Amino acid sequence: MEHYTKTLTPAQRAKATAKAPGLAGRRKLNHQQRRARVAWVLVAPAMILLAAVAGWPLLRTLFYSLTDAALDAPHEYNFVGLANYLELTDSGAYGVLADPLWWQAVGNTLWFTGVSVSLELVLGMLLALLMNQTFRGQGLVRTAILVPWAIPTIVTAKMWGWMFHDQFGVVNDLLLRVGLIDQPLAWIASPSLSMWAVVMADVWKTTPFMALMLLAALQLIPKDLYEAARVDGANAWVIITRIFAPIMGPSLVTTGLLAFIGAWNEFMFALTFVISSGKRTVPVAIGMFQGASQYELPWGSIMAASVVVTLPIIVLVLIFQKRIVSGLTSGAVKG
Repeated sequence: MEHYTKTLTPAQRAKATAKAPGLAGRRKLNHQQRRARVAWVLVAPAMILLAAVAGWPLLRTLFYSLTDAALDAPHEYNFVGLANYLELTDSGAYGVLADPLWWQAVGNTLWFTGVSVSLELVLGMLLALLMNQTFRGQGLVRTAILVPWAIPTIVTAKMWGWMFHDQFGVVNDLLLRVGLIDQPLAWIASPSLSMWAVVMADVWKTTPFMALMLLAALQLIPKDLYEAARVDGANAWVIITRIFAPIMGPSLVTTGLLAFIGAWNEFMFALTFVISSGKRTVPVAIGMFQGASQYELPWGSIMAASVVVTLPIIVLVLIFQKRIVSGLTSGAVKG
């Protein structure tokens, strides 16, 4: 090789040297391609299962939302385009997006989700900070706190429904004993109170799960960082903004997204169906259920409503994947 390079002219030697990085780059690229191929092979079974369980029903729902199919004859249909979503005629607007009851149900769901998720994040963070301290019986507390989350949602709803009973419920009994009310409140019968009853039931059930999620993130922060910051004279605000917030930020976003999805789904049926009552507290899923079973609405309209309900979750997940996951990946690459 040395004899060969000596016979080359300076220009030929420079050209041969310039080709070397390209060959190394191609070898590296081929190695990356092999790793990507192996990764796809490993992920393929899960992706196929996910497509069968979630993707196919979603596509079927989207398909039927564009038809006039009926529940008793789903195979007899005609394509109507976006008429189930919104149709403007000379006599007025029709479709899911033109129904005032639909928008009222969406408002109920959004109100419940925003209030419950906010309370769960605050209470979950406080519980996580408390459990992150060293004390006797720490393991028992961390195990026992999962009990509310482990109880099935329908059991939780029935239990809280009895607790909020206007005559025999423990909530009214406690409030009467401490003198906060002078007569029993109709928690379930009153639309405004039943909304808060559902919020309290959901917060009681979901806060422990969020606390453990945030506790896991808290334990990733080395205690040496806090000690070094205190030695350097950093105050509490600097520690929170420079150490706590950057590390806990992605975990808070992830936990908040999971809480949003859980609150949206739970309020959509189980908790509200058992605890609350009245049109002012009906969420979108119960509206669809009643429309299909009681009011015999067209099946295509129910499917259109299902698609509209699913869109916020899909959009949030896509935003989360693009902004949060990509940011973490780029940060890891830079590091």
